[in-house]
Amino acid sequence: MTATTEPLKPTVVVFDVGQVLIEWDPRHLYRELFDGYEDLMEDFLDRVCSPAWNLEQDRGRPWSEAIAQLTEEHPDCAELIRAYDDMWERMVPGPIPGTPEILAELKARGVPVYAITNFSTDKFELTRKRFDFLNGFDGIIVSGQERLVKPDPAIYRLLMDRYGLEPKHCYFIDDNPDNVEAAKSVGMSAHLFLGAEALRRDLVALGVL
Repeated sequence: MTATTEPLKPTVVVFDVGQVLIEWDPRHLYRELFDGYEDLMEDFLDRVCSPAWNLEQDRGRPWSEAIAQLTEEHPDCAELIRAYDDMWERMVPGPIPGTPEILAELKARGVPVYAITNFSTDKFELTRKRFDFLNGFDGIIVSGQERLVKPDPAIYRLLMDRYGLEPKHCYFIDDNPDNVEAAKSVGMSAHLFLGAEALRRDLVALGVL
């Protein structure tokens, strides 16, 4: 007869920020700027201000450099490109319903809470001013400051090393499947975020909430 062991209960919760705690989508801005021309908007966000281009700002590239480079490549789109920087806050309409409340409940229970976020440094500072609940983490890794982006396993290890955490004690929450798998690869348990209700159920089942 072989002994079985219960799964280790997480004692630390690690949040992603965008699309977990706050909503972010450039379409909130560009639907206004393209005035109903959905196909043109999607082409612009795929071909010009693409996710890969935006990720380099999350990796630490200055916005001024990013905008200058892209407007040189697409001079006909210069005004729309500049809007990505100048009107960035209009891409963030508000918090994700229910998740900031979960964060507050975890803090009230004394659960250590951390964050790993792909975010440019200056935009994250703007966002923290708008959403005070982003100022209550016990520690946070911002990709733009570290010049590392998820799903690079090094960014998860950086959190562990900087704050003296063990992966086996950490429960990571992210809306991106690749980021979730990367967290698991370094030994964290992880939850693919599909909404606050499912997250709450999982945390209750684990005995964390």
